[in-house]
Amino acid sequence: MEFPERVYTEKEHKIAKDLIDKGHKHHLAVEGSLDFRQKVYRALELVKMADYYEFLRTYIRKIVEIDGITQLRETEVAIWANNFAVENPVDAASLLVQKTYHMKQYIDGEIYYGGASEKRTVEKRMEFLETLKNKTHEQEVIDECERLLQMWKESSLAY
Repeated sequence: MEFPERVYTEKEHKIAKDLIDKGHKHHLAVEGSLDFRQKVYRALELVKMADYYEFLRTYIRKIVEIDGITQLRETEVAIWANNFAVENPVDAASLLVQKTYHMKQYIDGEIYYGGASEKRTVEKRMEFLETLKNKTHEQEVIDECERLLQMWKESSLAY
């Protein structure tokens, strides 16, 4: 059984959930300009450093450059991102992890949008930043994790 091209119908959703429950991992594709791809690959290095890459590959099939608003495309199992969203590699990595948690909620049949869901995924984003901060030896990355964590703690969505 192959992973469905899209996850929209009840049948497609069930197939996707069953495969993920059995350990399916996507071959993650990054589509866009060279500049965009390089920025995403740097963010993915940080995702790997924090040991979240396998989680991301479980729920996300591709990351696509767009000119519009960055968003999770649940039915396409994809993250659409603009160049601005991947400019800062630490923030981009945490955004990818947050969107992956949204996708997990979608696949698991949970409410994946709105206040409570957004709060949960922000918490997961902050957990990622804490993990990355503790696993990296790059002072720039540590400093940026601390800055972003402080920003999220001050926001209305955090804890």
